[in-house]
Amino acid sequence: MLKEGIILCFGGQGGVTAGRILALACVKDGLYAQAIPHFGAERRGALVKNYLRISDKPIRRHSSVKKGDFVVVFAERIFEIVDIHELLKDDGILILNSKKGFDGLRCYYVDASEIALSLNLVSAGWPIVNTAMAGATAKALGLTLDSVIESIKELFKGKLAEVNAKAVEIAYREVKEWNI
Repeated sequence: MLKEGIILCFGGQGGVTAGRILALACVKDGLYAQAIPHFGAERRGALVKNYLRISDKPIRRHSSVKKGDFVVVFAERIFEIVDIHELLKDDGILILNSKKGFDGLRCYYVDASEIALSLNLVSAGWPIVNTAMAGATAKALGLTLDSVIESIKELFKGKLAEVNAKAVEIAYREVKEWNI
């Protein structure tokens, strides 16, 4: 089983960190994983892609993902600059930060922005949705909640770890599947 995914976000939303959290969680669940960030000039608001591979066997590929088994979208505005159909395999799933799903695609959605705002996970006025989206993605991909929370606690300390773990828990519980 090899699953390849693409995480799409804007710089500053935490997509690279989310990929790292998910890769760590996979390892804790007994899988192999790799997260490969891809971005141009580092600046807030620029499009960032992060490639995530998950497998039950060692992963030998170390390249970008052209079409994903899953695509994670941190902001609906990304649809204005990226054709999601070009990045998603025909049987792939979309995992979306939104109040509703995406018509015509198998989709999981959660209002990660609202979760982040409710927990005051905000930087320069932007909700930081990475941990909520990591929780939603983990649920959609069948990873355990405990593995994601353990990964959070390895990367963050103290109060920051607690609030981000809470975002993961809420999103893991609230993510819904959109019926196409």
